[in-house]
Amino acid sequence: MIRPASQSPVLHIDHEDLAFTLRGGPPGAAYVARAVSNEISPNMGIGFARWEGAEVSWTLLYDEAIFVIEGLFELKANGEVYRVRPGQLLWIPEGTELVYGGQALFGYVVHPGDWKARHGLE
Repeated sequence: MIRPASQSPVLHIDHEDLAFTLRGGPPGAAYVARAVSNEISPNMGIGFARWEGAEVSWTLLYDEAIFVIEGLFELKANGEVYRVRPGQLLWIPEGTELVYGGQALFGYVVHPGDWKARHGLE
């Protein structure tokens, strides 16, 4: 359930209530759902992602933390492969060239939340 900030200073968000959009694949598929919009907080971008075997290459334009809820998330960066299981997290600094992969449901936090606008991508 998502409760607007006007009703409460605290948001309670369930990933099952969010609209996930396709962000990668085939092969496989990668879905992302932003849970906290820039209108709520330009400082932090928060959401959920579901990876189903897709590999997505990207260079981070923000600092990011990824925390795994279920499955096995894999990240390739700096010549290393990081395998992240439930109860574990990664912190990844801005500028890191990486490949997201694996089979997992995970949450993410990015800073700044309005990184697209800061980089002229909106």
